[in-house]
Amino acid sequence: MALSFPVTRRAIFAGAVGAALSAPMINRGAFAFAAAPAQSYSRRAIDLVAASLVIDMLAPLKITLSPDYIAHRLTDAEAAEFRGSGITGFHNAYGLGGPNAKAQAMEYLAGWQGFAGRNSHVFTLVDDAADLDRAKKDGKCAVIMGIQNADQFESAEDVALFRRLGLRCAQLTYNSQNRIGSGSTDRVDGGISDYGAAIIAAMEKAGMLIDVSHCGDRTTLDAIAIAGGPIAITHSNARALVDHPRVKTDEAIRALAAKGGVMGITGVRMFVRATDPTDVGHMADHIDHVAKLVGIDHVGIGSDADLNGYDDMKPDEYALLKAGYKDSYAFRDKIDIDGFDHPKKVFDLTEELIRRRYSDKNIKAVLGGNFRRLLGQVWG
Repeated sequence: MALSFPVTRRAIFAGAVGAALSAPMINRGAFAFAAAPAQSYSRRAIDLVAASLVIDMLAPLKITLSPDYIAHRLTDAEAAEFRGSGITGFHNAYGLGGPNAKAQAMEYLAGWQGFAGRNSHVFTLVDDAADLDRAKKDGKCAVIMGIQNADQFESAEDVALFRRLGLRCAQLTYNSQNRIGSGSTDRVDGGISDYGAAIIAAMEKAGMLIDVSHCGDRTTLDAIAIAGGPIAITHSNARALVDHPRVKTDEAIRALAAKGGVMGITGVRMFVRATDPTDVGHMADHIDHVAKLVGIDHVGIGSDADLNGYDDMKPDEYALLKAGYKDSYAFRDKIDIDGFDHPKKVFDLTEELIRRRYSDKNIKAVLGGNFRRLLGQVWG
């Protein structure tokens, strides 16, 4: 989920361990950040985030329905929020689609890459995985350009074109049927089409990460089976814990991991838990589940929100956003989860993993190490 522009009903959102865990040395001292004096975290959590390459594999730079935002220059306070978030890699992916998807996608890439350049004191664009490492070293936020759909590929040859234009990750479908396959909210899931198989082959050849986060169940399994190498579920959760069409079955998670893929756990409330309260601990339940099911090497973060989340949107935009989805999305009053709805949310999640006795090594893997490995492999 992330908002799009121009706004259409279909694309309104362009813009989660058993033997793997070890007992930690818990530092119970609390340390406040100057930028957020009301928030305090343990020394261990602060040091872990500082030492980790944190990659959020669904993190739009801004959730807004306004196309004018891309011309925006960050204020000092906004820049400080990005720098202080602890996140290095932001997968900036919006849901685009429809008859003019190709032109829309080109405008989107140009606009957001221009935004990153306009704010180059904060951001740097990602070409290959080494750029993530350099951004971490330089104290910058690395922007991975993605699209939560593949309607922009009017032919298999378009994959290489968009790779040259900066696109590094694409979902095969959003929530609805396209030429490639079925979405998670379609009544019938026909799986991957012949054309879809050609797009998968072209994406692997070009070195573009394949994402099946919004795909239907059969389409998800087909894509994993057809792909020669690892792919990603950048932002979803486990259906074993919450019955929702946008989250993934254990069968899909096992198949993904068997190919070497990684699944990012999201903090969207209805994808985490069916009833309230829903907090960062319930999000960590999904991380536990995937780690126990397939191993710690196959789980990461895909928060599916910007630094401040959805619930801080302007009321009219918030209402319009919710209205753009089928009833099966089952929105509640809030979209964000408690404790994962502010710019320092990664620290809260880290504290939760510490409480659950994850080792430092495993926490670093979840925060970004697993996705760094996958991106290095896919991008080459």
